[in-house]
Amino acid sequence: MAIKFYKVNEEYGCFSTFSKHGSTLDGKYWMTSEHYFQAKKFEGTEYEEIIRLLNNPMDVAIKGRDKSLPLRKDWEDIKDDIMKKAVLEKFSQNTSIRNILISTKDEVIVVGLEIR
Repeated sequence: MAIKFYKVNEEYGCFSTFSKHGSTLDGKYWMTSEHYFQAKKFEGTEYEEIIRLLNNPMDVAIKGRDKSLPLRKDWEDIKDDIMKKAVLEKFSQNTSIRNILISTKDEVIVVGLEIR
């Protein structure tokens, strides 16, 4: 049976990009992988740091989806690699959630609203 997750306060909530399991990437600390992902849409602009410093991952998601901000031109080409990097570092740098991930063994892990 697939392991499903969505909300950070549920059993596998640590898999969410909103979970507050921070990591250091590119020489800076990121509170969540959502912070890193959304900020990289605006790499090299003031918005990258503004997003990095927001306290709430929902605010990060909202700001990162703001169509009035200057999205980097190569975003569609690199966004998957950015997310992979964020998630890899999140689990590499946080032992407790890495162990949860390892405990899932060969189960399929799926983000979704309906849990089991």
